[in-house]
Amino acid sequence: MQQWVAEIAYETTSGPKRVTESFYLPSIDDVRAAVSKKGGYTLSVRPHERSPLERLLARSTWWQVQLLRGIQFRSTSTSPGVALWKIIQAETNPRRQNILAPAREALARGLGVIDALKALNIFDHGTLAILAGSERANRLVEGIPHAIHSITQKKKNSRAIMGTMSWLGFDVFSIVSSLWAGKDMVLGYFRDNPPDPVSDPEGFEEFTRVVGNLELLWDVLIFSSVSMGVFMAWCMFSFWFNRGKKDWPTARAVRKIPLIGGYLRDLAFADSMSAAARMLRGLVPINDTLHQSAEASSAPDVAAYWVEASAYLGRGVSLGSALDRAPLTRNERLEIASLSDLGQVATVMESISEMRSAAAKTKHKLIVWIAFALTGVFLAIAFGSAIYALTVMNMSMDSMMGGLMEGAI
Repeated sequence: MQQWVAEIAYETTSGPKRVTESFYLPSIDDVRAAVSKKGGYTLSVRPHERSPLERLLARSTWWQVQLLRGIQFRSTSTSPGVALWKIIQAETNPRRQNILAPAREALARGLGVIDALKALNIFDHGTLAILAGSERANRLVEGIPHAIHSITQKKKNSRAIMGTMSWLGFDVFSIVSSLWAGKDMVLGYFRDNPPDPVSDPEGFEEFTRVVGNLELLWDVLIFSSVSMGVFMAWCMFSFWFNRGKKDWPTARAVRKIPLIGGYLRDLAFADSMSAAARMLRGLVPINDTLHQSAEASSAPDVAAYWVEASAYLGRGVSLGSALDRAPLTRNERLEIASLSDLGQVATVMESISEMRSAAAKTKHKLIVWIAFALTGVFLAIAFGSAIYALTVMNMSMDSMMGGLMEGAI
């Protein structure tokens, strides 16, 4: 299903009239058929596209929370689908009208409120899983607060990730700027003060070799730093551009980085376990909970865990045994294996979610400290190699600093 914008011509008593309408249908042929049923002539059809400002507004946490709260408040006197329809009809802002257009088309075609929310393409898989599970249990209004809590919690996790990436970016920028500025100064000083090739040919040969190796080393350090910065910038853009997707090449590459991959896995487990606990407390059936938990996670290994657990449960295996499997840790599996009744499942899942969140925070701190240490190592290699070159050529640090200061003046 996709939203389309069609330019249509209608025959009127005053002559042909050109209008633009939107449709939420599977293909262009379906749009043309719908236009023909309405007695119009299709002039052009194009996929619905949002402006960058509309995409930014639609994906903001504030907008998502306000929309869900509006549905919750209006659902006290009517159904959630009618509540969403009233919100759409009451909207006067053109940008928000454009954002809500896919949901309006979905509701107009008789689809349910969950299908309409999916059509908006603004909520992540976890939020939609909580809402869909609550809707299946006829408790959508009660599930909305859990979905809002999930959105706000993921915002905190996103801030932590962005903080980590920002710190790593600052480290890379510091390394590149320091090496780039120091390379010309240091190498320039060496080239301006070579030994006399006539009176000291061996010294001049040693000088040429040392300066050449020093330049090669600094070039390698600068190239490595710039490559790392470009990779980080690409990752940030790719994760923002592919937001809402479950898997794509950049995400697979990032997950292979040992510490960062574990950090993202812990966050995914914390989110899915928390979502499963909320659905169980909302009296969602266990089969639907496992299915929606798999849909809630964008990490393939986490989603595979829930799918495998659901498959084992369907074969008649007990719930504790179905959930007791990798990639859970030993302590988590001990808690799962100790389950004796269904009423304890939500409590155990909340406990696992808290442990995974704590593990993610620990990995986050470790990533920051490792980045800080790598910055020191890079700079130590760069300037240590320059000091080593001074000792090899029997020059003093004071003479080099004096020469650099004179050159700067």
